[in-house]
Amino acid sequence: MPVATRAAVKNVAPDELKNIGAEIILSNTYHLMQRPGMKTIKKAGGLHKFMNWDGPILTDSGGFQVFSLAKFRKIRENGVEFMSEIDGRKYFLTPEKVIQMQKDLGVDIAMVLDVCTPYPCSYKEAKEAVRLTIKWATNSKLLTPNLKIFAIIQGSTYKDLRFQCTTGLVKLDFDGYAIGGMCGDKLYEVLNWTCPLLPKDKPIYLMGIGRPKDIIEAVKRGVDMFDCVGPAREARHGRLYISENRTINILNQKYQKDFGPISKKCDCPACQNYSRAYIRHLLSVGEGLGMRLATLHNLSFILKLVKSLRRCKKIGYQINK
Repeated sequence: MPVATRAAVKNVAPDELKNIGAEIILSNTYHLMQRPGMKTIKKAGGLHKFMNWDGPILTDSGGFQVFSLAKFRKIRENGVEFMSEIDGRKYFLTPEKVIQMQKDLGVDIAMVLDVCTPYPCSYKEAKEAVRLTIKWATNSKLLTPNLKIFAIIQGSTYKDLRFQCTTGLVKLDFDGYAIGGMCGDKLYEVLNWTCPLLPKDKPIYLMGIGRPKDIIEAVKRGVDMFDCVGPAREARHGRLYISENRTINILNQKYQKDFGPISKKCDCPACQNYSRAYIRHLLSVGEGLGMRLATLHNLSFILKLVKSLRRCKKIGYQINK
């Protein structure tokens, strides 16, 4: 899912996303709640109309963003109290309020409010996060909005806590399950513990992961959905995907007179119409077109990678390392 945090994928228009194969995008409830605000989006007819995107939209609950405001938030039994980093305004988010906001946005898939832990974190901190995450997910499940709801599995890098959180949430029978929390170099280990416990007929979503290698390894373990700002962010800094294990930094001097495409195997608008030398020039002088073309290339690469993995799984091919 390309990330449209504030109702836009940076530097790319919705029709361009469709042209490179995007089928669903992700936005963020936390950011949209503050700017432009729920009333504005509701008055516009919902998030789809507001941003002119007619495909599915998944919205993150804002749990990760609240976590990142560690100095400005307090976790309560029934929700999170925090101070906006924009204007200092105080907010109190409850599980019920977060689901209602996503319903007001008119999105297709809503995420429950969870407690995201740092990496590393203590066992005690992770255990409390699991307790509240399950409790808040239970409160969210009691609501009956007309949209799909995914629960988020926490537990840091502790096997028993991942087991506890996963089994507790599966009993609640959500529409899908996300694997959240930062795991660092233990990501694959956490997936090995968690994925076998999840229903085979429900989507599994690994949050915040976008490196090609990690996507391949996660799909091998049963994951279906991903999001990450990484591909677009890397593009803005000139780091472009060439293969699953290789990127180039197009800002390097050696590409100044390289008039070939970013990748001969790629059919994205950047590779079909422009040279490495031209895109390097645009990025070097800060032209917006350079960031747009680089972003289109990286997103196109990731979308094609996922499409190929999906095709492999569908026809039973082994996904090699």
